[in-house]
Amino acid sequence: MPSLGLPELVLILVIALIVFGPGKLPDVGRAVGKAVREFRVAKDSVLSEANDEPKKEVNPQEAGK
Repeated sequence: MPSLGLPELVLILVIALIVFGPGKLPDVGRAVGKAVREFRVAKDSVLSEANDEPKKEVNPQEAGK
């Protein structure tokens, strides 16, 4: 999977500056940061719940019913 290098990040920043303008760019950055944080918290919560649940043993005879 390719990663983003410095030239790609600069290009994204320039495009964002053109699209949103210099006045709105800090607000957009804050909103994106907040969304990323909330996504990480939700992801960690789901992973934690999945790891904490006891694994149910399935009897092969019951699985066919």
